[in-house]
Amino acid sequence: MSWLTDFVRPKIQRLVAPREVPDNLWGKCPQCGHMIFHRDRDKLLGVCPQCDHHMRLNVKKRLELMFDEGRYQRIELPKIVADPLKFKDSKRYTDRLKDSQSKTQEQDAIVVAHGKISGNAVVIAAFNFEFMGGSMGMAVGEGIVAAAELAVLQDAALIVIPASGGARMQEGILSLMQMARTTVAVDKVKDKGLPYIVLLTDPTTGGVSASFAMLGDVHISEPGAVIGFAGARVIETTIREKLPEGFQRAEYLLEHGMVDMVVHRAKLRETIGRLLSLLRQRGPAGEVVALAVDTPDDFDDDSNA
Repeated sequence: MSWLTDFVRPKIQRLVAPREVPDNLWGKCPQCGHMIFHRDRDKLLGVCPQCDHHMRLNVKKRLELMFDEGRYQRIELPKIVADPLKFKDSKRYTDRLKDSQSKTQEQDAIVVAHGKISGNAVVIAAFNFEFMGGSMGMAVGEGIVAAAELAVLQDAALIVIPASGGARMQEGILSLMQMARTTVAVDKVKDKGLPYIVLLTDPTTGGVSASFAMLGDVHISEPGAVIGFAGARVIETTIREKLPEGFQRAEYLLEHGMVDMVVHRAKLRETIGRLLSLLRQRGPAGEVVALAVDTPDDFDDDSNA
């Protein structure tokens, strides 16, 4: 074997050989189709630099974004019966749960954590849309109840971040019962005088929007989020009329008084922190300055002069 064959040729082959490129290095904006490098997407918090479309955010990244310095502590949620109705359609419900658990490494569609936002104690219940579309079953109901109880125990504000298609059909009436349970849990937080803030993300629909998601003291939404009960096509078919432009979008709901503010993702923590400071302020927001008050003697002196 010659020197050219043993050393030169392998080096040349390595230089010209095609390299394997991971599939997840680039992503496409679902709104405008703009290609975004994965590192740029992370820096921009999942917001398209071309059209400002707010893409759906992973639940763990969402929690890191919300809490001060990205530091928080998760709580373990109560165990529930996995398949109370023994439901089966094209696939067993238990199999669907196992697939979602394997995909997301989560037990169900909600994560509850506590920490601080701008120094204020908060409990956050965040939905995971990657887990069966963030649908609300008994486990999600238990998560909201646990979050509310923890907020009362810690004298902390409660923040819920829904991203859901609604109630989980595989649990039937048991999933619909969570609408009442979560409403009662939220009322307990309000009875203690604690702030309850809802951050509406894309999408917030169905039984979630018809219960705790629209009961907040303050409703904040990300730009472009779909918020409603029934889908737009279902409504158009029912009323047989064309819906207005942007119907069920965050900006439309802001215009019609259903949402208090629409905030860019990069400013969410700052905005919520400012709101919490105002809602939980025990004294005057600024320094109290004593005003000089004229006495009756002062008026007499002026008249004599």
